[in-house]
Amino acid sequence: MKRWALLVVVLVGCGDPDPRTAKPAAPATNDPAFSVSGLSEWYLAGDVATPSQDDMAMVVQPPAGTDFVDVYVADLPVQRMGKQSDGFGLERSIKDVPIGTHDILWSANGSATAFAKATFQRSAPYYVMVSTDYDFSDPGDNSTAYMDTIHQAHPSLKITHFWPPYTYTDPAVTDARRAALTSWIQAQRDMFSDEIALHIHPYCNFVTDAGLTCITDQSTVYPAGDDTGYTIRLNAYNRTDAGTLLQHAKDLFTAHGLGAPKTFRAGGWTADLSTLQALGDTGFIADSSALNWARIEEWKGYALYDWNMAHWATIDDTSQPYYPSDTDVLVSTPGTDMGLLEVPVNGVMMDYVNTMQLQMMFDENWDGTPLTEPHVMMTGFHPSTTLPGADQSYMTKFLNLADLHLAKSGLGPVVYITLSELTPVFPAQ
Repeated sequence: MKRWALLVVVLVGCGDPDPRTAKPAAPATNDPAFSVSGLSEWYLAGDVATPSQDDMAMVVQPPAGTDFVDVYVADLPVQRMGKQSDGFGLERSIKDVPIGTHDILWSANGSATAFAKATFQRSAPYYVMVSTDYDFSDPGDNSTAYMDTIHQAHPSLKITHFWPPYTYTDPAVTDARRAALTSWIQAQRDMFSDEIALHIHPYCNFVTDAGLTCITDQSTVYPAGDDTGYTIRLNAYNRTDAGTLLQHAKDLFTAHGLGAPKTFRAGGWTADLSTLQALGDTGFIADSSALNWARIEEWKGYALYDWNMAHWATIDDTSQPYYPSDTDVLVSTPGTDMGLLEVPVNGVMMDYVNTMQLQMMFDENWDGTPLTEPHVMMTGFHPSTTLPGADQSYMTKFLNLADLHLAKSGLGPVVYITLSELTPVFPAQ
């Protein structure tokens, strides 16, 4: 019996003691003799559009004489790291770690003082949306080449292209050019997961192709009217006629292999209640016409500015997605909404802002701390044959800024997303 008891004592004595339940004290400074790697600074708490980053991995390379290492992640139970060829390793779930700022402590050989401390952030996504409004039938090779360039430079980027149906009705666009533009936008969708959405300026060539009489006397720019239809308010067309235009655009898209668009933005942002109702009638799931109007001060003195100021009065730098009620485009009232998500253009377009203003709006929508719920910033530009160098520069600098905080790289909560992908994130109440 004594030999057996002695044998038990010897076996237990050769094993490591159980981890300390109580957290060790944080070190005054991290011990440089220990190297910690593999961690990210940020981990997303995901949603229906973006998977959670629920797994944390780490490796500790210790000095000689380290028998075991214990790790304390946030308020999760202590866990002992596994011995491996390059030191000690651990993979663990942080699914139950709430949104916020959390500490990690490591202790060696059961010490009551940690040899290192690190901090990580758990956050809801900060969705950055980049959009393009195609005001013209042919955006030109300058614009398409630029978009190819930014896709290559920013691999995580997704663009919501508010594409023009008048490409397929404008007699100035040749069949060969239409085919080339169609192939290009299909490639953006198929190669980069971009979205082909719909943008309508009520050009007469498109309106008459849809079987309607073109309105020319309600221009947002020219008091005498606009015989081309380009600057005519879209809401000049009533619910029924707007529905006709929307359905005709969907038919044109489908006929050219683009698929039926599900999301929309009105030319000049001139969508009113009847326009949104027409969108619902024709199966659209989201609109992005609500404009941060104060940022287009270049249009002061024109009807375009006055109309947007009055119609989108409450939309500003930090306006977030909402469901307009069936009586007011600016009010969200559960039980009375029309089932169409409105995603404001809170970051407006590159035509109207500079790098400093973009940085300010980016920071206004995310202050650098973990988000308790998803937040959105929408910006973009107007592709055209003469896409200004300043617009390209501002867009590139903005994307560089967003890339510095990409969730994919563990650097922040930023996720690029398209409008149709975003819609389920904000379900109707």
